[in-house]
Amino acid sequence: MAKIGVLGAGSWGTALAVLLSAKHEEIVMWEFFPEIAEKLQIDRENKRMLPGVKIPDNIKITSRLPEAVEGMEVLLSAVPSHVVRQLATLLKEFPVKDKIIVSVTKGIENDSLFRVAQIYRDVLPDFSPDHFVVLSGPSHAEEVSRGVPTTVVAAGSDLPVAKQVQNIFMTATFRVYSHTDVVGVELGGSLKNVIAIAAGIGDGVGFGDNTKAALMTRGIAEITRLGTALGADPLTFAGLSGIGDLIVTCMSRHSRNRYVGEEIGKGKTLDEVLSQMVMVAEGVRTARSVFELAKLKHVEMPISEEVYRVLFENKDPKTAVYDLMTRDAKQERFGV
Repeated sequence: MAKIGVLGAGSWGTALAVLLSAKHEEIVMWEFFPEIAEKLQIDRENKRMLPGVKIPDNIKITSRLPEAVEGMEVLLSAVPSHVVRQLATLLKEFPVKDKIIVSVTKGIENDSLFRVAQIYRDVLPDFSPDHFVVLSGPSHAEEVSRGVPTTVVAAGSDLPVAKQVQNIFMTATFRVYSHTDVVGVELGGSLKNVIAIAAGIGDGVGFGDNTKAALMTRGIAEITRLGTALGADPLTFAGLSGIGDLIVTCMSRHSRNRYVGEEIGKGKTLDEVLSQMVMVAEGVRTARSVFELAKLKHVEMPISEEVYRVLFENKDPKTAVYDLMTRDAKQERFGV
């Protein structure tokens, strides 16, 4: 049994709160906007983001952050990447030094180019990095909340802490592996969203399975290149947070990032697509960060670069694919 504060009541925060409520008695889910928190409390269902999934009665819902932080042993950080810094700043008001922070955010901050672990370290200097764990892998909230068998990885620089999180989250439908490569697991979960946009663009344009298979295979190669340059273990990207998450995000009907790409491939502008979405597609912001990181580290990432140019420079998707296909001939080696 653990006392868990779920910080963020979006689809993923709600899904994990539901999952954890079957195993732990004290779950408090925090929603920033009081009116949304009140509606969630009344409906006992997240009708906007996770319709049809009942929120069990033992999950307390609040818009008061102290209720979700004070007395909790584990804080589940389940907010989009662009508001992680804001959440971390709010947490400065509380003694979180001895708590475990578990992040399920998959994105890279634009201005700093920081991963979530780096943001928390930057904002909360007294918080021990050994108490930070990232939980990532092929896991759509729509399926986790309904008990569809799912497997993820919990990575922490301190293996005993990672194993503690592993035990907290493990259920008969949610299998968790432990890991120590925080850098690799965070990057795998973030960078795959950019490749998923590319896969969606291919779907929208009308390309086939051959194209998607090529994008996924060469996509994991360039993810591995950048990850290695940033200090990750290249083998991490052959696991759940790498190729596993890439497969589900490029293929699934639930994937927000693949959807964004598909709509752009059909001829819509990025602004048009985003204006019609309720949930956040992390890959859009991450595409900017990846473009800058690749330049900073002198890493070749042709697919990610073309996604950036399609999203933010209005490059024609078919021209982007042509430019990818007509690059200089190369020898294939993984990560090269």
